[in-house]
Amino acid sequence: MNKLLLRQLKKHFPEDLSEDERFYDFINAIDKSYGNYEDQLKVSQRAAKISSDELFEANSKLREDAKNQKKIIKSLNYVVRVLKLKPFDNEDEMSKTVDLTNFIEEQSKEILRVNRQREDLLKNLAFKNEELNNYAHIVSHDLKSPLRSIDSLINWVLEDNNNGLNKESKIHLDLILKNVEKMDALISGILHYSTIDKAELDSYEVDTHYLVSELREILFVPKNVKLSIKKNLPIILGDKFRLQQLFQNLIQNAIKSINEKEEGFVEVGVEDRHNDWEFYVKDNGEGISEQYFKKIFKIFEKINDNQNTAGIGLAIVKRIVDFYGGKIWLESQVSVGTTFYFTIPKVLI
Repeated sequence: MNKLLLRQLKKHFPEDLSEDERFYDFINAIDKSYGNYEDQLKVSQRAAKISSDELFEANSKLREDAKNQKKIIKSLNYVVRVLKLKPFDNEDEMSKTVDLTNFIEEQSKEILRVNRQREDLLKNLAFKNEELNNYAHIVSHDLKSPLRSIDSLINWVLEDNNNGLNKESKIHLDLILKNVEKMDALISGILHYSTIDKAELDSYEVDTHYLVSELREILFVPKNVKLSIKKNLPIILGDKFRLQQLFQNLIQNAIKSINEKEEGFVEVGVEDRHNDWEFYVKDNGEGISEQYFKKIFKIFEKINDNQNTAGIGLAIVKRIVDFYGGKIWLESQVSVGTTFYFTIPKVLI
């Protein structure tokens, strides 16, 4: 362990405790756990980010292939129309017909080639997604185990030496517990992100007004923040787990953005857009500069390093919206506030 850190720990622990063998077992456990955590977490973050990049590239390629096939089909339709005009009367027309036949044959081969490429791409993508899913579960277990040990050891110290610890020592130990909790949340976030679209789409009626009202009872809402929920939030098709994650991440994000404002508000509402429900979560927080509008939806991306977040919440939100076939965007003005919009189709495909 870093000598300076060890000296600081000794400084804030009672002298008799710092000579106890169990104290050094405790220090070594923290040292080892932090080392394992940092190494494995970096690998996990890299794996999740690489997979996300590959998904984006694969989707881009599929869209490009679809465009090319549309062009081919359009050309074939044109050829068919030309062939139906009239039988050829001379050698020149016969030559053109042969050219058209060769063209159709080449285009048919191209369609088969593109389809084979698409099948291979989808198989490879499915395999990589399954690998990421399995990896996330394994890493989640391996990382959470030492965190539980640290949490237990810290609580043991606090319980057995409560009267012997000075105020500053208690503050430092509480800080360790909060960081352990943050690490645990980060690991859970990685796991949630990697498994959002793995389960089959189980859709049933969900009362979004009731769901968001339940969240208000669960989430910590500071006294300076008013959370209002519009009464017209509808009953929609979906599943409660994903929709709860969706609203919870957006509302928590809005609350955190308000910071120290004397009077803050977060409003959750909806508009009926014929084929879609267009929900919004509005706040009067610190706002987001336009240059970050796309960046914030990428996994592990944060606007600045001082943010007390894991950089996963909005990536999870976007993945859930994508899973349902909806869209998400935002409007924001720095120091004025932000409104996140997202759509959920009324009929799920």
